[in-house]
Amino acid sequence: MTIGPLQTENLILRMPVIADFDAMAEFLAEKRSSGVGGPMNRAAAWRTFATDFGHWHIRGYGMFAVEEKSSGKTAGMVGFWYPEGWPEVEMGWTAYTGFEGKGIAFEAAKRVRQHAYDDLGWNTLVSIILPDNTRSIKLAERLGAKFERDWVSPGGTDAKIYRHPAPKAIQ
Repeated sequence: MTIGPLQTENLILRMPVIADFDAMAEFLAEKRSSGVGGPMNRAAAWRTFATDFGHWHIRGYGMFAVEEKSSGKTAGMVGFWYPEGWPEVEMGWTAYTGFEGKGIAFEAAKRVRQHAYDDLGWNTLVSIILPDNTRSIKLAERLGAKFERDWVSPGGTDAKIYRHPAPKAIQ
């Protein structure tokens, strides 16, 4: 399966490639990766990376690698995640080391949400965020998402569900 890249003014959003692994493994080794199962060692990061590839093949969509146009570096991941036990499709994001606080996740998430609504025909999206991840909560709110409810994942993790505005509300 190949999905053509999505673009913004500053970013290319594309399916991950093996060259993206080092940046992801570095991020997953950090404490701030706790919202996506980290921190973890390189071997566990490889399994997570392979899971992201598998999600594309199982669901037909997944997390895009975020490439910064000006540097060509992988700046993070943004896209869709819908594992077994999730209440619905989630839109998630991560900004890798050195790319936090630059507006990259916001720019990428807006474009991916537009793709979900315009190209995939979806009518709703949620973001599932750990209660102490204040940066992601602020980003979700900046995107117009509203707190909907508390939720406990199938693995027992407490989270908050933020509902993104419907397509008609953001046009």
